[in-house]
Amino acid sequence: MTVMGDSETTSADSEGLVKQVWFDATSWTTVREAGQPASPEADAARAKLCQAYWYPLYFYVRRLGHRPEDAQDLTQGFFARLLEKNYVASADREKGRFRSFLLVLLKRFLASEWARANRQKRGGGVEFIPLDLEHTETRYVAEPADELSADKAFDRRWAQVLLARVTDRLQAQCVAEGKGHLFAELRPFLSGEAEEPYEAVARRLQIPKATFKVLVHRFRQRYGQLLREEIAPTVASPEEVEDEIRALLAALS
Repeated sequence: MTVMGDSETTSADSEGLVKQVWFDATSWTTVREAGQPASPEADAARAKLCQAYWYPLYFYVRRLGHRPEDAQDLTQGFFARLLEKNYVASADREKGRFRSFLLVLLKRFLASEWARANRQKRGGGVEFIPLDLEHTETRYVAEPADELSADKAFDRRWAQVLLARVTDRLQAQCVAEGKGHLFAELRPFLSGEAEEPYEAVARRLQIPKATFKVLVHRFRQRYGQLLREEIAPTVASPEEVEDEIRALLAALS
């Protein structure tokens, strides 16, 4: 089994790809596949999990105060242990979110003597895909300064990435419909970041202000629908979708 320790690529324009793969593996279908005996499907699911969660978990370990090289070793050692013992098979959607399950396992790993005295160095007994670890640390250093705990910072990173993925999906849909230019005009109105009034944008688009306001309303509705579609596979029941959205907003507040 090959472990992907980082979802980053060396290309300068890889940001869109990174946003797509982060947390994409939280689907419980993927989790179930990853917990099955070795097979091409199980290996692909495990690689997807490692790829999706490498940076958020690395971010958590660094926030605890570990040096970059130690954080890299600890994160890779955690994934090696996760796969070796197939802990993923014990994940239960009825007991909570998968990201919380992973974080509990990571905390136990970090607290154990095995983690401190016997963690595997890069490539130590496990075949790792070559990682751009320097770029990962550069990304961490570029994160905005805050006073959040490691746990809250982890949740915020999850929320930011999930929203970015939803935005990417919405943009892709608009482009596919030949409305890429409209997406650029509407996007600032998703989060209230628009610096221009409705009138100015409507005038630029050569449509009535009332028509533009309807477009914004529909745009927001579509965004909300996509957000719920992203969240639904990660929770145990449809009723939990709204709870997850509230958790997302709390993480960003």
